[in-house]
Amino acid sequence: MNLPVLQSDSRLPNAAASDDRQHLLDLSLEQLQGWLAEKKQPKFRAKQIFHWLYQKRARSFDEMSDLPKKLRHQLEESFVVFQASEAAVQSSRDGTDKLLVRLPDGGEVECVLLRDGHRRSICVSSQVGCAMGCVFCASGLDGVDRNLTRGEIVEQMLRLQARLDDGERLSHIVMMGMGEPLANLDRVLGALETARSADGLGISPRRITISTVGLPPAIDRLANSGVPYNLAVSLHAPNEELRSQLVPVNKKIGIDAVLEAADRYFDANGRRLTFEYVLLGGVNDDIDHARQLARRLRNRNVMLNVIPYNAVEGLPYETPSKQSISQFRETLESAGVNVMFRQRKGDEIDAACGQLRRNRGGKQ
Repeated sequence: MNLPVLQSDSRLPNAAASDDRQHLLDLSLEQLQGWLAEKKQPKFRAKQIFHWLYQKRARSFDEMSDLPKKLRHQLEESFVVFQASEAAVQSSRDGTDKLLVRLPDGGEVECVLLRDGHRRSICVSSQVGCAMGCVFCASGLDGVDRNLTRGEIVEQMLRLQARLDDGERLSHIVMMGMGEPLANLDRVLGALETARSADGLGISPRRITISTVGLPPAIDRLANSGVPYNLAVSLHAPNEELRSQLVPVNKKIGIDAVLEAADRYFDANGRRLTFEYVLLGGVNDDIDHARQLARRLRNRNVMLNVIPYNAVEGLPYETPSKQSISQFRETLESAGVNVMFRQRKGDEIDAACGQLRRNRGGKQ
């Protein structure tokens, strides 16, 4: 059963869709310094503004008390901090919060805050919808509308951060929400630049993961960026035929090309690769699948992250049985594969990616 859907968080302003001011979160520190120079303001004010936004969690320019009143007025005239609104919030007993964020053009995306011990991880979207067409995923059922801007990605991070108590701080970021991050790579990298900057959220790249179904040219571009983000490749099947059924884009790419690009990424930065495998009951969860998967990953420095499927209403896929999960794990471990089975969170809310948006009326 779902918990009640709460309305938008009263702690955060919900910007009007008609507001034509620029989204402040679209700006890098250097761009903000350039704007300040145009206004005859000293560049050091940019770091003060960033400190208010990302460390002090300011929600308005009036809160930035060490800025001159004239500058605060100029900022208010030119920029809006939060451009979107919160259409819905769901909270789970295990500490998972899921937000449905409505963008000014009416599009909606989801983002999630997960609490696990001392970890405070967030999962953020990169597109409105998704074009990859994974058949078991609610995010792509209506296709893709558009890429998110840098600021729209960062705003999700700040809205989730605002749900933390004063003594808590974000520790990990996963680009694994709605959309394919590598199909919007420039804006994703811009948002993560702010996330990892000491003047931004200050999160180490080693605690930031970018998830992809496997787009080799974009993986190579990411490797060439020189920043050691973690790469998680969504594999979901051990052979070409099944993967092309589950992940249609695979027909144009192929598993070998994806694995080879992942190997190049590892060679470039030395970060151990993660492969994601959503376990679908009766589809990709038998012992033979596990054996094929072990052969694929043999001699690679990888972690296999197995995710028991969260059922989505209207889709013909089921959560695997406890027995099949156990046999799948035993087969992989006996073959020497480093494997982790993800603990399911948010079971009593619309936890699967894209599920909350769809269950509240579908594509906007």
